[in-house]
Amino acid sequence: MNLHDDRAGRLILHLRQQGVTDPRVLAAMEAIDRAVFVHERFLDQAWEDQALPIDCAQTISQPFIVGLMTQALEVGPRHRVLEIGTGSGYQCAVLSRLARYVYSVERYRSLLTEAEDRLKLLQIDNVITRHGDGGLGWPEQAPFDRIMVTAAAPHEPTELLKQLKPGGILVCPVGRTSVQMLNRYVGQPDGSFSRESLTEVRFVPLVEGAAKEA
Repeated sequence: MNLHDDRAGRLILHLRQQGVTDPRVLAAMEAIDRAVFVHERFLDQAWEDQALPIDCAQTISQPFIVGLMTQALEVGPRHRVLEIGTGSGYQCAVLSRLARYVYSVERYRSLLTEAEDRLKLLQIDNVITRHGDGGLGWPEQAPFDRIMVTAAAPHEPTELLKQLKPGGILVCPVGRTSVQMLNRYVGQPDGSFSRESLTEVRFVPLVEGAAKEA
């Protein structure tokens, strides 16, 4: 067993003990090399269960949170998934192994370019990306079977819920403070949505507009 396999195996065991038990989710996370998505100075922490800084004052999420959110999304092999907040590209790489297509929106063009390069390196070809305002979703490609938001919405993501198929699932952290609630929304037959609060989380805020970078 090489070093990558050893570290990945220990992380997957830890995630299973923490409650991430879906075998498809665990297999996807084990298959994606998280070290590809972190800065060189943090390579020694790539397989630790912790969030790490990336450019533009953003983060690559803690693996437990990635696993928990992915498990809550219940992605099937024929699903079209919208991800809001491409970031490093790690979360959409995991989703790419579970879904038919992943559509990912990022407000920072530099982050998006780097994420696209990483996805190409891993020969992931079922992710479609867009530079833009994540809060607006991707209406031209809607409706989606599943939607994941990897930044904290200040209130319920009504615009994104409109882009969800009947019976679809949306997972999103919601709150204006440094600690938010991770919510899971499920479409109901009458067009309404049920809401389940999963756990407290810490995400960067979902900000309006595409970022203007120097």
